[in-house]
This record gives sequence, C-alpha cells and structure tokens, in this order.
Amino acid sequence: MSAVVPVERPRAGKDYPRSVGEVHSWFRTDADCLDYLEWLRWPSGFVCPDCGHGGGWRLGDGRFMCAACGRRTSVTAGTIFDRTRTPLTVWFAACWLFASGKDGISALSIKRTLEISSYQTAWALLHRLRSVLVRPGRERLAGRVEVDETYIGGEEPGLVGGRAKGKKVLTAIAVEIREPKGFGRCRMLPVVDASAASLHAFVTAHVAPGARIITDGWQGYRGLEKLGYVHDRRSQRAARRCGDDPAELLPAVHRVASLTKRWLLGTHQGAVDDVHLPSYLNEFVFRFTTSTTGAASGRRGARRVRRVSTQSPARPPRAPESPLRCACKGASRSPPRPRRS
Repeated sequence: MSAVVPVERPRAGKDYPRSVGEVHSWFRTDADCLDYLEWLRWPSGFVCPDCGHGGGWRLGDGRFMCAACGRRTSVTAGTIFDRTRTPLTVWFAACWLFASGKDGISALSIKRTLEISSYQTAWALLHRLRSVLVRPGRERLAGRVEVDETYIGGEEPGLVGGRAKGKKVLTAIAVEIREPKGFGRCRMLPVVDASAASLHAFVTAHVAPGARIITDGWQGYRGLEKLGYVHDRRSQRAARRCGDDPAELLPAVHRVASLTKRWLLGTHQGAVDDVHLPSYLNEFVFRFTTSTTGAASGRRGARRVRRVSTQSPARPPRAPESPLRCACKGASRSPPRPRRS
C-alpha cells in the first residue's frame, strides 16, 4: 500500500467533518467516500503502491493502472475497506463515531446507531478499526518510565490479590513520566506470567535502552541493568515501614490500570474475551496517548480518522455469535469538491 501523505494542520470543516451532521452531508454515497479516501491516500495524484511511480490511468471499473509497471489497484486496496460488503457510507459513519468519541463505542451501540442488522457485522467492523491503531515502527518509550503489572478481568471468589493466578489476564503496563509533571505515552500488553523472561521481553519491546525504569521490588525485574536500562527499584515493604502509601510509589501505572478497567466496564460492560483483550488494550493505549485538549482536539480526531481509514489491517478476528458469547469467552481525480476547498 502506498504511503499516506500527511495534511499540514488539518482544519475542521475543510479537511475533515466537524460533526456527525457533516459526516452525513459529505458522505451521502459510496462514490463520495471513495473520492475522500482517494484524496487521503493520494492528495497529489495517484502513486503506484508497488513501484512508487507517480502517474497512471483511471480504468473503466474505477481502478488505477500504473504508467510504469502496469499494476492495477483500487483506492480501497490494502485498507480496512478492501473487499468489504458493508457500504462505505456505513464504514465512514462508524469511523467517525469510533474516532470522535472520547470513550469509544461498543458493538451494540454501533449496531443500534447505524441500524446494522447483524451484531456480528458491527463487532467485526470495530475490530477491523482496532487492528490499525498500532502504527508500524512506532517509537519506544523513553526518559522516565514506570513499569508494573495488573490483572484485568472480573472478580473471582477465593482469589487472593497480588500476582496469584486465576482466570484474569496478567497485563504489563509501561507509562512515560513527563517533567515537571504529567504522563506521556503508555504501552499495555498481556503477558504469560510475571517471570523475568516475560517482563524483560515486554520492557525491551516497548522501552528504548537508556531509559530510567521505575518498578516495585518484584524479582522479575532484576537484571534490567544488563539490558541497558537504569533501574530504579522501589520497595512497597520499605514504604509501609516508613508509613508511606505503597500505591504512591508508581502513581502513573496505577492510574492507567484504573482508567483501563473503568473504560472496559463502562464502554464495553466488561464483555471482553481474553483472546481479544490485546485489541481493546491497543484501543485504550491509542486513546490515552493521543488524548489532548483545546484546539488540538480537532487534529487528534483527524489523525484518528486518517489512521483508521488508510492503514493496512491486521488479520481480522473471528466475530462471536452473540454479545453473551463475547462476554463469556500522473492521473488523479478532479480537484477536491468545494466542501474541502
């Protein structure tokens, strides 16, 4: 798939819709959606995704043929819309609801709002959107980074706290600490166990060497110095002996863990299968990392829409049969239309 040329400082009402009303006004037909998608992918004209040559011909079936290598491709090829049977107008409305909502949206809400007949279709649609939220080659965390683990899942009778095994999913969390205050990016990933092998693999995959990693006194974090990190261990027992609150030793990861569990229970009613938990965690990380306030909120929404509209999807997941089961287990088109000019 060809690279998407970023738009400098996208403006609401010109480069992307400002409201759901403008979404319906801009994208009344699938042809409108294809026109906008073509503008996102090739704002300066068609560029062959195979050889990178700019220029070609539009064929009668709507596809493009490269003038250099002769490859034929469509504007939806390599995107989440490739070979979909769902109308693009429904896809674009779903993209807007998914990207603009602060807390996201559940499959049941998408089904009711867009009047999709099948829950499985709405569920698979949202998972396709989640499959493109992780940018390939994204930078690892740097600077001061807190790392810890938590269990995500419902309450289990008889299960003791801490790192006791159960049906819950052990999830590693890493959060950047900004100076003089505040949180930066975060990363979350389910891990097999709290052993050094699992935790070291998580750290090396998501934190750049040279960073100062702050953890508790768990033995699984020993040896991070040998991997090129500055390790700051903080003992909860020592904090208790001094009369301090152990929860204040790692405030960033505890805050993120709390927000994640609240988000899963609120938006998705806790109906998240452990098999698909990584996708939901990627969505939360994406929302947390790109969250901002004020004037930048529009650019954030534009980035979200562009990401979910043009990036190649991962292998689509298999939809559950029901919510209960889910809970249980040189040619270019004419210049942009007046609304974008």
